[in-house]
Amino acid sequence: MALPPEKARVVIVGGGVIGCSVAYHLTKLGWTDVVLLERKQLTSGTTWHAAGLIAQLRATQNMTRLAKYSQELYGNLEAETGVATGFRRNGSITVALSEERREEILRQASMARAFGVEVEEISPSELKTRYPHLNTEDVKAAVYLDKDGQGDPANIALAMARGARQRGAQIIERTKVMGFVKDGRRITGVSWEAEGESGTIACDHVVNCAGMWGHEVGRQMGVNVPLHACEHFYIVTDTVPGLGQLPVLRVPEECAYYKEDAGKILLGAFEPVAKPWGMKGIPEDFEFDQLPEDFDHFEPILEQAVNRMPLLAEAGIHTFFNGPESFTPDDAYHLGLAPEMDNVWVAAGFNSIGIQSAGGAGMALAAWMDSGEKPFDLGDVDIARMQPFQGNRTYLFERSKETLGLLYADHFPYRQKATARGIRRSPLHEALKTEGAVFGEVSGWERANWFADRGQVAAYEYSWKRQNWFENSAREHKAIRENVGIYDMTSFGKIRVEGPDAEAFLNHVSASNLSVPVGKIVYSQFLNGSGGIEADVTITRLSETVFLVVTPAATRIADQAWMRRHLGDHRVTLTDMTAAEAVICVMGPNARKLLQKVSPDDFGNDANPFGTCQDIEIGMAVARAHRVTYVGELGWELYVSADMAAYVFEVLRDAGRDLDAKLCGLHMMDSCRIEKGFRHFGHDISSEDHILEAGLGFAIKKTDVPYIGREAVERKREQGLQRRLVQFLLSDPEPLLYHAEPIVRDGRITGYLSSGNYGHHLGGAVGLGYVPCAGETAQDVLASTYEIEVAGRRISATASLRPLYDPKSERVKV
Repeated sequence: MALPPEKARVVIVGGGVIGCSVAYHLTKLGWTDVVLLERKQLTSGTTWHAAGLIAQLRATQNMTRLAKYSQELYGNLEAETGVATGFRRNGSITVALSEERREEILRQASMARAFGVEVEEISPSELKTRYPHLNTEDVKAAVYLDKDGQGDPANIALAMARGARQRGAQIIERTKVMGFVKDGRRITGVSWEAEGESGTIACDHVVNCAGMWGHEVGRQMGVNVPLHACEHFYIVTDTVPGLGQLPVLRVPEECAYYKEDAGKILLGAFEPVAKPWGMKGIPEDFEFDQLPEDFDHFEPILEQAVNRMPLLAEAGIHTFFNGPESFTPDDAYHLGLAPEMDNVWVAAGFNSIGIQSAGGAGMALAAWMDSGEKPFDLGDVDIARMQPFQGNRTYLFERSKETLGLLYADHFPYRQKATARGIRRSPLHEALKTEGAVFGEVSGWERANWFADRGQVAAYEYSWKRQNWFENSAREHKAIRENVGIYDMTSFGKIRVEGPDAEAFLNHVSASNLSVPVGKIVYSQFLNGSGGIEADVTITRLSETVFLVVTPAATRIADQAWMRRHLGDHRVTLTDMTAAEAVICVMGPNARKLLQKVSPDDFGNDANPFGTCQDIEIGMAVARAHRVTYVGELGWELYVSADMAAYVFEVLRDAGRDLDAKLCGLHMMDSCRIEKGFRHFGHDISSEDHILEAGLGFAIKKTDVPYIGREAVERKREQGLQRRLVQFLLSDPEPLLYHAEPIVRDGRITGYLSSGNYGHHLGGAVGLGYVPCAGETAQDVLASTYEIEVAGRRISATASLRPLYDPKSERVKV
């Protein structure tokens, strides 16, 4: 048996399909000093029993890009390596049994067209032709993707392993990782043990590809990798005479998928309430293992399946399989550089889509490791999105019961997780709950999304049409536009940047000028070397040596990690202050009037102009009033120490009754911000969206002080824009926009909406999206005719490069 070397450039922990993919792609980029360690045999964890479905379409363009890459790779692997992957493009069909699911799959079909995926909507009669064994009596609609396929999971992994070996990688089985040697924020060695031998590999990088062991291996590494194994069931029939080759079939409303393979049918399930597994750890000898059968758990799925495909009633069951798969808290896998360390990478937690994801994920991670920058936006799966508490075992146990089933559940807009809730609460939580707040969850934070009327059930009723809170949010929107509203933004990430070099450091990491007076608030972006936006923040100068960086709730960890990795020799400390202060927003034309009722301080333009903050008294408490807005109206964000927040809210609430001040939720905030054309990080702007093409050039510093991304900004100014972010308003007031709807320019799909919501003041749905414009002026872009495609229907839209609401921003500065 070959023993591991004493040194390697990178050590990959885990020999499933993703570990093999990372090794394969690193060697393709010229990394020869690659070592992969597998505790047992390659594929012996979960890869070997995967169903091997290989679809192209995912929920976002970049996830679709990765899935399409996987397909193309697997189609060519056999010729390269000599290992048969069993890959074939036999297509896939998804059916809808209800009007709501019909809307969903037709919207997905529109999204597929925007992402360049071939898709065909087929009628129930056409479905019967393509899948003759199916009961189609209650089928409302179906979509067919011709290029989807299936493959042999184990051989796909083994093919990539051979490809990696052919280019110099060492893949060593029967070798268990025992621990890691750490030096500050780096791992310098990986300790191993194999058949009585042991040693340590010195290394520059480590990759956690340990699958369902990834959580525990992450703990040993000092990084948070939240995932939990669940039991995953499928049956395989005996050979069915004359079955013939069939597309993969998904019937999500019955939690079932069907795969034909070698004349047999594999029926798999994603049941609504899953069975977590491995709470006491995974057995040491686990290798190609099955879990005990639980027919009672699977039986409801099978009963529906027999009705859906009557031939199952006659076919014998050859195999009843139960094997573990790992699932993450949000059903997105973990990829990227762990925020806690500087050379620890993660590729784990693939939520039962590891085969279709592994090729693209391995390619993307290898490119990131090789260049030091993400090859494109990977925010959907970036490990830095995970919060520390999400590594809690009890939390993972509770959440994993739900996440498996969510893969096939209705993907309604605004759908909230039902399990593992209530963990992070604002000091205002109970007061808002008493007032009828209906909460959503982001990064564990419970946030009031809308307020139920007296007598109305304070809960979501989901739909693709107007949901039960639509009119509630419209009234909240109206209050912000015409009067005054109060809402809670305590979940803002708050990072204190302090030290003698704080100003110089922020001028380096930020594209904006931070050489400003004390009390000034600067809207800013952190850029990468390509001019893409890594963070979208406001920065307030609190003193000569102290700044407060305010971030979205979901990106605080990523934004703080970005700053820390660019500290260099600057004498600066970074402190997470998120839980220390609540943020109460008072917004609307009468915001000043409300604050003057509760504070003796001056809120006029001379004393407190837009973009500045001041310390104030409010009732008997003190706060810091930041005059900024994300809703496009006069208003303040009040930063209040957590101990006084409930009191300050009571003071505002009581004083606001005379003004008919309305409590508002964050659905209102999003509908207001999109009317104003304000960008939403993670949707409208990301690491691959250039700051100038995003229309944020006004935030760039006008000095000669260098900053990260400056060369890319200057290059873009010289070369001209390749695309522009455009705002759209539908002419028909009825349809709703969410995101990813195709943009149709002069009859041709040219892009898709990055975000969408309803513009209650403008009287129709509003979206933002990028339009290609190489060699064109702004006037050229606006001279075209635009439509937005919604569930297959094209609706005319007004396009604008300036905000359709208050284009001169006069309302925020009154």
